[in-house]
Amino acid sequence: MRHRPAALTTFLVFAVSLAACSALSTGRDFPSPKPGAEIKNNATTKADLLRMYGDPTQVGMKDGDQTWTWYYFQKGSGKAGDLSKQLEVTFNAQGVVKSYSFSSNFPEDMKTR
Repeated sequence: MRHRPAALTTFLVFAVSLAACSALSTGRDFPSPKPGAEIKNNATTKADLLRMYGDPTQVGMKDGDQTWTWYYFQKGSGKAGDLSKQLEVTFNAQGVVKSYSFSSNFPEDMKTR
């Protein structure tokens, strides 16, 4: 009978550890756009963006125009710290990119910006 509490404790420690690991990131990682190469105002369409980045993390409105946002957050440890990146795209009434912004503190993005 003593083995059951030990097994239960082991299971609970495993379950909590697994839950903690799954909370280390938010959103879905996506490729960082290359400056001026992949997204072009008045040219890139919603279909193009879905092909390049997949479904957006969020959709919304900005000044009456539809917006799509891709967001990724990764809990860091040690020197790296917390990392995040965000791509926000605003569309015109025809579903074509009106404007966009990208921000990131991932080391590989910091080198190319």
